[in-house]
Parts: sequence; C-alpha cells; structure tokens
Amino acid sequence: MKHLLTILKYALLLSVSGLLMWYAVQGQDLSRIGQSVREANYSWLVVTMILSALGYFSRAYRWKMQIDPTGHKPSYWDVYHAMMVGYLANLVLPRMGEVIRCSVLQRTSKVPVQVSLGTVVTERVIDVMVLLGLLGATLLLDFQTFWAFVTDKILGGRYDELARNPTPLVVAGLIAIVLLVGLIYTLFRNLERLRQNALFNKVVVFVKGLLAGVFSILKLENKGLFLLHTAFTWLVYYLMDYLAFFCFPATYDLGMRAGLAVLTFGAFGMAAPVAGGIGPFHVMVQGILLAYGISKDAGIAYALVVHGSQTLLVVLMGGISFAVSMLKSGRTVSAVTTAPLTVASSIDVE
Repeated sequence: MKHLLTILKYALLLSVSGLLMWYAVQGQDLSRIGQSVREANYSWLVVTMILSALGYFSRAYRWKMQIDPTGHKPSYWDVYHAMMVGYLANLVLPRMGEVIRCSVLQRTSKVPVQVSLGTVVTERVIDVMVLLGLLGATLLLDFQTFWAFVTDKILGGRYDELARNPTPLVVAGLIAIVLLVGLIYTLFRNLERLRQNALFNKVVVFVKGLLAGVFSILKLENKGLFLLHTAFTWLVYYLMDYLAFFCFPATYDLGMRAGLAVLTFGAFGMAAPVAGGIGPFHVMVQGILLAYGISKDAGIAYALVVHGSQTLLVVLMGGISFAVSMLKSGRTVSAVTTAPLTVASSIDVE
C-alpha cells in the first residue's frame, strides 16, 4: 500500500509540473519561443555554467564545515559527490535528494544518516532565511515596478475603484482576522488532545530540529568562512540569472534589480516539491519578467534555456559523482536508491 501511495504521489507531482508548463506556454507562439531558444547567445550560458560549478564546489565545502563539528571527518570529495548525487536524484524524485545524499555519504564515509540529515536541515534553514531576506530586498528596491504590476495585471486596473470603496477589502481583512483568531483559540483549547496526535508531535519535533539547526551554527570553528561560502553560493546564483539576460535581445537591457527579482522568485519555484522545479520555476520566472515588461514568450524562452542549462550541468556533474560513489562504496544502484525511501517515509527534510 505504501508503494502505491508513493507512486500516486509522484504521479500527482508530475501532473502538477505538466499543468504548470502547459499554463506557461498556452496562448504563446511556440515557433517564436523555439526561435528565441535557437538564437540565444549560448556563450553567456557557458559562463553561467562555470560559475554554477564553482558554486557547487563551495556549497560542498560549506556542508563539510557543518559535518566536521559532529566528530565525523569525511573527505571533501566524498561530501561533494554525495551532494551532487542528491541533486541528481531531485531531478527524478522530488524531495528525496537530501535523504539520498545522506545515504550515499553514509556508504562512502560512514557518517550516520541522522547526523548528516541534521546538517541538511540546518542548511535549509539558512537558505530560507537568506531567501526571505532577498525577497524583502527585492520588494523594497523595486516596489514601484511590482506595485504597478499588481494594480495593472492582477487587479485589472481596478485599484482606483477599490481605493474609492475599500469596503470589500476591509470585510475580507476582518474575516481573515476572525478566522485566524478562531484557529489559534481552537489550537490552544485542544492542545492536550493535539499532543496525543502523531502528526502534531512530528511537527513539534521538526520545529525543534529547525531551531537546533540554527543555533548549531554557533558551534562552527570558523563562522566567518562559513558565512563567506554562503554569500558566495548565493552570489553565484544571482550571477547565473543576471548574466543569462545577455543571451536574449529581449532581456539584454534588464538591470541588476531585475536579476535579483528573477533569483528570488525563481528560487521559490525551485523549492516547490516537484522534480527539478520543472513547471513552478518556469511560471515564476515568466511572471516576474512580465512585471519588467518582457513578453510571455520571451520570458518562457529565458526560463527554458536557464533551467535547461543548469539541469544539464547537474546531470553531467551528478552522473560523474554517482559513478564515483558507486565504485567507492561497491554498492549497486538499487542499494543506494531504495534505502533512503524507507527513511523518507518517516522524515520530511524540506
């Protein structure tokens, strides 16, 4: 039964990706999109892929810095290969890559899964904090652009009407407040009963793990170097999106603030629980570029090329890491990919 539910879950997520991709291209001239993809200046993409590779090396070093204080000392290359195998797995099995990379590291360096998984949770907490900071910076730096987009595209030019008669917004706000207060009251009133619920207890344990992960950063021997690698990783992500603007005439003149917006909202798309962010990433990037005056067909062409190039890089680097890890551990493919499925049935890392 569990295997059937797992298959149904992945089938549903795959369907979501397909629907979002269909939404992104519906009503668009596919021939124009194809022409834009064919005529892109791919020399800039080569630069972004080199930067991306450097970012992966830096991210692996950062992960090793998190593992070392636990008393386990895996080699840098074992950590790197395990991480890349995890990224490769995420292209096929959404939300499973983090568990799989911990399983690979256990087989190559004898680092217990629960130990490395704790560092992955910490890593995710840090990335979420950075991403929220970037979101705030993006909205502050380009507030007028986003506000104009919301009033024109989302509200359909009805902002003036709502400003003259804000009653609907006030009523909706009051209803939301009442529902929120009612939810909080219900939770507190039934707190003892909730504590007997297995799902509630898992959520509590997960939140405690997140907080412990944040404070574990204080135990690092070189906090400055850790923060430097974190900053470098996100700088690479930014440059990948910004430099890709120069691949297309339509996006060539976009500025650095637009690059920050694409990075931020594209990262939210990649965080969606679908294989490789396919679908959510394309819709988010297309939508944010629309706010900067880029047509939908040009926006989806940009998203396709950027996502495609990074996926190709992960396949190449992850494939090499997979082969190296299998040779070192002496295990079969199934031994690595099936064991994490058992762990993941009771742990959700993202």
